[in-house]
Amino acid sequence: MIELPSSLMAIHSIFDYTSLRTEFEKSGISDHFIPLIWKHVVQNPSCDLDSIPSLPSAAYPLLRSKFRSMTSAVSSAVDSKDRVTTKLLIRLQNGTSVEAVIMRYDTRLGKYDGKPRPGGIRSTLCVSSQVGCKMGCRFCATGTMGFKNNLSSGEIVEQLVHANRFSKIRNVVFMGMGEPMNNYSSLVEAVQIMTGPPFQLSPKRITVSTVGIIHAINKFNDDLPNVNLAVSLHAPDQEVRCQIMPAARAFPLTKLMDALLSYQASSNQTVFVEYIMLDGVNDQEQHAHQLGKLLENLKSVGYTCCSVLYKLDILFILCLFVLFWQVVNLIPFNPIGTSSNYKTSKDQSVKKFQKILRGNYNIRTTIRQEMGQDISGACGQLVVNLSEQRSAGGASLLTDIEDLHIR
Repeated sequence: MIELPSSLMAIHSIFDYTSLRTEFEKSGISDHFIPLIWKHVVQNPSCDLDSIPSLPSAAYPLLRSKFRSMTSAVSSAVDSKDRVTTKLLIRLQNGTSVEAVIMRYDTRLGKYDGKPRPGGIRSTLCVSSQVGCKMGCRFCATGTMGFKNNLSSGEIVEQLVHANRFSKIRNVVFMGMGEPMNNYSSLVEAVQIMTGPPFQLSPKRITVSTVGIIHAINKFNDDLPNVNLAVSLHAPDQEVRCQIMPAARAFPLTKLMDALLSYQASSNQTVFVEYIMLDGVNDQEQHAHQLGKLLENLKSVGYTCCSVLYKLDILFILCLFVLFWQVVNLIPFNPIGTSSNYKTSKDQSVKKFQKILRGNYNIRTTIRQEMGQDISGACGQLVVNLSEQRSAGGASLLTDIEDLHIR
C-alpha cells in the first residue's frame, strides 16, 4: 500500500503555517490571529478548535473543516534506565510513525572555570524530518527503512508540542529520522515557527544536521540565519566517505568543503563537523591527519568545531555548540543490532586519534558519555520498531559539556 505524503492530505496540522495562512487569506482573515491559535493549542493540545477564543466568526468553520489541533499522537514513550533519555514513538495521520528523543542534562552537575554553576535541568529534543531516509548511510539504522515520505512543517512542530508535555524543551536538534535538507521547505518553516511565538526558541539553540546537501547549504544562512549547521562528514576523503555513505557520490568532498567555506564566510558562523569513528574504517592515524588538514581551511576563515562521533550520542552535539569553538568530541559508535557490519573503535585508536587532533592541529578534544543506547535512542539508532518496548527505572542526570572546564 502506497501512503500519501502528508502534504497531500485534506486535513492539515494547525501548525502548517503556509496552509493556514493561505486559507485565512482566502477568507479575508488576518494572519495576526495565527500566533493566538498556536498559543491556545500548545496549552491545550487535545482541544477542539471551536474552543479557541477571540477569533473572527468566519475562522471557526474553516478551522473545523480543514485543520486539526494535532494530527499526530504519541503511541509510546520509553525511558532509558537512568531516565535521562525518553524516546517517543509518534504516529502520523497517514499511518506511518517517526521517533523523537528527549535528552535531559543538569547544569548544576560539574563546574565551569572551577566554580559551581547555577541552573537546573535542561532538555534537548531530537526531531525527525522524514519517515525513513533516502541517504542509506551504512552505519545508520534509519537508512534500513528506506524512504517513505516527508513530514509537513506542522508534523515536525507537533513533535515539539508532544515533547513539551514530558519535559520543557530548551534546545532542538534536527538529527532524528531523515535528511532535513531533503525536506527543505518544511524544515525552514518548522524552524521559523519554533523561533516565533508561542515557542520563542532561540535560533542559536537549534541545530540542523545534514550529510552535505550542497545546494541547500548554499541558501541555508539566508533562510535560517543564526541557526547552527552541522555536517556529517564521517570520513576525511571521498573514497571512504562513499563507502560508508553512498549518497556522498552526489556531493564530492571538494565541492562540499567549498560550500562550507562560502557558508562560513557569509554567515560568520561556526561549521560543526560530525565524524563517526568506525573500527578499521576511518579511525586510523592517517585519517586523523587527513581530517586535521581538511579542517585547516575552515579554521583559516573562522572557528571550527568538530564533533567526532565515537559512541554516537545526540545530546553532546547540541551542548557542544553552545560554548566551545574548537572541540572534537569522541563518542563510540552504537552498533545497530546483529546486522551491523561495523564495530566500535578500540580505545587505543580513539586516544591516538584524539592526541593527533589536539597536538598536531590544536583542535580541542573530549570523550563524551553516550545517552539512550538501551532504548535505541542514540544517534544513528532511530528506526521504527513497533515491537520494541523497553523501559526501566533509576535516575541519574548528566553533566553537560558546557559545564565542564576543559584543560
